Amino acid sequence: MHLSSKPYDPKDFYYRKAKKEGLRARSAYKIEEIAERFRLLEPGSVVLDLGAAPGGWLQVMADKVGPRGAVIGVDLVPIAAIGKPWVKTAVLDIRAPDFEQRLAELHPGPYRLVTSDMAPKTSGIKDVDEARSLELSNLALDTAARILTPGGNFVCKVFMGSGFDAFIARCKKLFERTKVVRPEATRERSYEHYVVALSLRQKPLGKPEEG
Repeated sequence: MHLSSKPYDPKDFYYRKAKKEGLRARSAYKIEEIAERFRLLEPGSVVLDLGAAPGGWLQVMADKVGPRGAVIGVDLVPIAAIGKPWVKTAVLDIRAPDFEQRLAELHPGPYRLVTSDMAPKTSGIKDVDEARSLELSNLALDTAARILTPGGNFVCKVFMGSGFDAFIARCKKLFERTKVVRPEATRERSYEHYVVALSLRQKPLGKPEEG
């Protein structure tokens, strides 16, 4: 979901490419580009995808990690089966108090990569939509910080706006390197960018990190 209200264009290159290649969403090419650029996926990796519907990212990541890996996809809506036994999906709400408990029932973790393509229902009010997006981004970051193995990575869609710099600062505190990228498949009028946070730092003993 994008802040732009521009409808999908069936003549869009990536839309047509996705249809031809059997991918569920043109956004699959975004995670494919990011994963290849930063070498995020390898056979045997364990991945969590937040906001995974309709499953385009899951398709790409499932192929990359293979049957020795595991890909877990969650969203507020059901996700049609990918057809690979190492991919599991569930209807889960990241805001729910039992979210991580239910996630652990799908896979005990830890994870090597957490991705988030979550986006809020848009209101059409730019500031409101940006704030809602950043709230979801921070929830995704909180989750990643808890369930990633040290050295693990995080990819998150973020709409630039108020609070963006603070979010980047949080990522830099938690990870060794943080990059902001805009994949080639991103729609021209979209406000979205992707934050790629690499190599989760070892968690210090004592008081946990706060947002």
